[in-house]
Amino acid sequence: MRAPVKLAAYGAGLVVAFGAAFGLAGVAVPDSVVAAWAQSSESGSHGEDHGSSGEEQATDHAMNGVSASAGGYVLSPVTAPSATDDAGALSFRILDEDGRPVTEYTTAHEKDLHLIVVRTDGAEFRHVHPVLDEATSTWSVPSWSWDAAGTYRVYADFTPTGDNAEGVTLTRTVEVSGDYAPVEAEASRTDEVDGYTVTLDGNLTSGTTSDLTVTVERDGQPVTKLEPYLGAFGHLVALREGDLAYLHVHPDGEEPREGDVGGPDVGFAAEVPTAGRYLLYLDFQVDGEVHTAEFVVEAGH
Repeated sequence: MRAPVKLAAYGAGLVVAFGAAFGLAGVAVPDSVVAAWAQSSESGSHGEDHGSSGEEQATDHAMNGVSASAGGYVLSPVTAPSATDDAGALSFRILDEDGRPVTEYTTAHEKDLHLIVVRTDGAEFRHVHPVLDEATSTWSVPSWSWDAAGTYRVYADFTPTGDNAEGVTLTRTVEVSGDYAPVEAEASRTDEVDGYTVTLDGNLTSGTTSDLTVTVERDGQPVTKLEPYLGAFGHLVALREGDLAYLHVHPDGEEPREGDVGGPDVGFAAEVPTAGRYLLYLDFQVDGEVHTAEFVVEAGH
């Protein structure tokens, strides 16, 4: 990550833990720990302006991506390589509240399930699409390896079948042993990636819908040949610093058709429940290749 951020809410304890050789793939985030993370992230780790009102705290209870179970669904422990020098499959299952595997989904953003993986300091972001083996009810990425050690959050983002079904985001943690090198950076709205300059405009305001615009340029010229990717000219993921709650961000405008091109601007509507710092990751596609730009943004009241 070119503009990663250190998560102050995790404290020195996790810094010490990162340095150990864990080898414990598939450790769940206990609800009590998640609650503590959320409380720490609201206690002013970036100053008093980053606290939350009682109304905002109530909104926290509906946050996505802070538990292994939600909405009557459970993310199984994640099996994955446990060290940076290992390689193998990353796999998991989605279960219902009775422990039965889920094999039917509603397609959202052109996929039945989106897998987001990011280290807890915001670095090493990946957005991939595993394959479901219906015979075993297992989702898997057959060839997986880690570029860096640390604690990773793995998010399974999907929409169940059924009328008026809403999206569900479940999470587990995976520990990867090796030499851990934490990263830190300040807020950043511009990223240089693969020869592209990507800029984020717009302000995040807690408790309301905020309009954001990303602009893609190359060599100082606007890029007007953005290709549809996952049903839009860009796909934006937002995580809240501290508890790494997962936010759903919606692209503006109608879904492009195959063969359409867009750019240089892509608009999004984002809702953040609290003031504080957010990590944003934009996937965009040009000439069949997907690139990821990364931002660190402060949200106000």
